[in-house]
Amino acid sequence: MSVLLLRLAGPMQAWGDSARFVRRTTRHEPTKSGVVGLLASALGRGREDSVEDLAQLEMGVRADQPGTLLRDFQTERSLSGDKVMPLSQRYYLQDAAYLVALGGPDDMLGQLDRALRSPRWPLYLGRRSCPATLPVTLGVRYEYDDVRDALRREPWIAVDWYRVRHGDMTELEATFDARDGEACESRADYPLSFSLAGRRYACRPVVSLWLPIPGADDEEDGAEATSGPMATGHDPFSWI
Repeated sequence: MSVLLLRLAGPMQAWGDSARFVRRTTRHEPTKSGVVGLLASALGRGREDSVEDLAQLEMGVRADQPGTLLRDFQTERSLSGDKVMPLSQRYYLQDAAYLVALGGPDDMLGQLDRALRSPRWPLYLGRRSCPATLPVTLGVRYEYDDVRDALRREPWIAVDWYRVRHGDMTELEATFDARDGEACESRADYPLSFSLAGRRYACRPVVSLWLPIPGADDEEDGAEATSGPMATGHDPFSWI
């Protein structure tokens, strides 16, 4: 089975599945609706276009660098200044990095890989204020049995400062689309439509597992740190 691997990392991410009104929360890992939206954006699909084929891809997410939670208290008013919007609280994940594995037909995964390398529209990590750092796609792999095998064996993508700070870690949390007969929980993040007339979602059964960190005993041979703020542990809000 071929598997497409994505690296979702950036200064901020936000993956909401139950946000309402003035309180916009985020899950601690990418949602299926958020990943499908990112793929649709790369392909150049509009909000009225079907995403059924993308939603049917098997998905797994490994939290290689969970990041920390940030609460942003926001005020807003109209350009004319005569209308004040409700105060809101928005939550983000900062300095996080996730490895996402997608399983499906070879031709579809190849098309998605090409689109992510040259996206039609900008790629965001859940919200428009959260651009992704590059590379987003790590390519289509053929050496793995399935999505779960890929996340068990693919090297840890956390940056160097995080590995040093969390040197005692031995496992990473991962969530997968549940399979028949597995004990699971329900997430309301399966996208049916992104239509402007009304977004629609269904529930998705998921299972959470703890996976040993691949290559944790071979850190002296680790890859170079990612460039940019995440590589140094720099606080992107330190200038405020």
